[in-house]
Amino acid sequence: MKTVSICLNSIEKVKSFVNDITKFDSDFDLVSGRYVIDAKSIMGIFSLDLAKPIDLNVHAEKDVDVILEVLKPYIAE
Repeated sequence: MKTVSICLNSIEKVKSFVNDITKFDSDFDLVSGRYVIDAKSIMGIFSLDLAKPIDLNVHAEKDVDVILEVLKPYIAE
């Protein structure tokens, strides 16, 4: 499992993020405080506080480098 911090501070970013990660068969969880939601769920994402960066857990054994390359535009600096 790999964890990265991402920033989804606009509706367009959330839509493109979900479209990008649904291309992968791996599981993705977003963790904000005590809440853990499926990152492929647009409704779940909008239930979180998007004003601050959120931790993304990537549950993948292979293709981790490819996944991280796709996630580059969302990774918080």
